[in-house]
Amino acid sequence: MIFIVDLLLMLIDLTYSILNAIIQTFLQPRLKCIDGELCLITGAGGALGRLFALEFAKEGARLVLWDCNTAANEQTAKLARELGAQVHTFTVDLSKRQSIYETAGRVREEVGEISMLVNNAGVVAGRRLLECPDELLERTLLVNCHALFWMTKAFLPQMKVKNHGHIVTVASALGLFSTACVEDYCASKFGAVGFHESLTHELVAEGHVDIKTTLVCPYIVDTGMFAGCEIRRELRSLIPPLDPLYTVQQSMKAILAEQQMICIPRLMYIPYIARALLPWDANVATYRFMGGDKCMLPFIKNAELKSSNGHIKSS
Repeated sequence: MIFIVDLLLMLIDLTYSILNAIIQTFLQPRLKCIDGELCLITGAGGALGRLFALEFAKEGARLVLWDCNTAANEQTAKLARELGAQVHTFTVDLSKRQSIYETAGRVREEVGEISMLVNNAGVVAGRRLLECPDELLERTLLVNCHALFWMTKAFLPQMKVKNHGHIVTVASALGLFSTACVEDYCASKFGAVGFHESLTHELVAEGHVDIKTTLVCPYIVDTGMFAGCEIRRELRSLIPPLDPLYTVQQSMKAILAEQQMICIPRLMYIPYIARALLPWDANVATYRFMGGDKCMLPFIKNAELKSSNGHIKSS
């Protein structure tokens, strides 16, 4: 009897969720106010991180900006302060767990408890697997995936105490489906997606319903991180690299609407669903038609020419 009741409740919840999602697709969702919230953004010195900082500043949030590049981070802070935001900057190496924990302690002591965490930082080695130094592969996984664990362990406990907060994971469409020659990046982003989803389930199971999560999965963003990446010529106008500002603005809408996941553009939901439903060979055939199986080759070539000294591309 209990099973039947639970089944009916599940079907009701399922129907409500689907109908609500359909409605939200066509109606402007209500956006929450984050005025005064303390927001930490990693990779704040990069293109997307800087734009996130400025968008959060416009919403009245207080900012804590982390980046390994002090000069770039301070430039972001300068721009955010010009918008009237209160900003604190910290130089952090996200590939080092101890650096994260020590800096998190400084943030709590000098600034306060973080209520919004935007895990935006990301890197890619830009080398073929068998030609890539191990330390570059490890750095991609450390920054893009492992750092999510340390960041969450550092700041989630206080969110749980207050049952208030929001954790944003900026992953990638390449965390939902893969392509060739960027094994390090795909593995790290698949890991980021898995981590984020499991964390979300845990928060719901524990009853922390007021700690929100948002997973952001954009297509290639025109920041230079994947410079040279190209799909089939005839399809490039249909799926061009994303404008960074557009990407961040769409992400902000999802965050403020407390949307659990967003793919940018919406077209990215198609290969995500197809990967799960179609046979492997069917997906391979589709990738080949679109040029997705070789789209990273120009990027790899450019990265090798520009980074012969092992420089790491970062977002």
